Amino acid sequence: MRPERVARMMLLAALIALTGCRAMDRLTFIRPSAERGAYTKVAPTYDVGGKPGRRDEDPVLLLQNAGDAYRLGDLARAQRLAEQARKAGADGNDVATLLGAIADARGDHAAAGRYYKAAAGAMPDNGIYANNYGTWLCANGQPGESLGWFERAVADPSYPTPAIALANAGDCALQAGQPTRAEASWRLALAADPRNLIALAGMARLEAGRDRLLEARAFLERWLEQAPQDAEALRLAATVESRLGDNAAASRYLSRLNALPPAAPVPPRNP
Repeated sequence: MRPERVARMMLLAALIALTGCRAMDRLTFIRPSAERGAYTKVAPTYDVGGKPGRRDEDPVLLLQNAGDAYRLGDLARAQRLAEQARKAGADGNDVATLLGAIADARGDHAAAGRYYKAAAGAMPDNGIYANNYGTWLCANGQPGESLGWFERAVADPSYPTPAIALANAGDCALQAGQPTRAEASWRLALAADPRNLIALAGMARLEAGRDRLLEARAFLERWLEQAPQDAEALRLAATVESRLGDNAAASRYLSRLNALPPAAPVPPRNP
């Protein structure tokens, strides 16, 4: 594999991180990682004369630095560096992914959608771009339209986190009024990653809603094992235990819930 291809794949892998949006805070996008990761060392670029190129002209480094600026909240610098990376020859779809994240952070969700759509449209069989666009569609009132994109993500053999796309698909299928499809997606996600919180939470809610309380309890225990301060999980666990007749367990969950610090206010999401 050519060195530039290796560098790009390392950079793209380093852009994967779990994050959320207000409308569907358990859906996951691809965003610049909080860690610089394995792409901090890349081969220098060379001009046609064989001399090393300038670091401020290296598209991989420019895009890396743009991701770092995004992580630090310097959105203006992040956008400027991302645009420079594109002009220097960085992969346009990777740049679009980062620009979508920047637009989302600014509250311009319509622009973010255009960026995610551009990347997915250019490479519809790329699982990373497909998951991003599907997640954006679902979070912006189009859950039914999102499902095909999650299917594309899962079908990509090089997609590193199929459980994420499957779990996202479950949440969005439920929003689209397809609970059977949601359950199937969540169970596949858990088969791939038994600790996937999106799928555990979805199954706990689903089983509680069906009055399958023992099954709901089992999923809640696994959910709370990983997220012991999750207010929604504690609240649902208290309800489930109360309905099962275990008032002592319900009381313990309520005590844990009441001991949580107040949640920070969530800024409104633009349509």
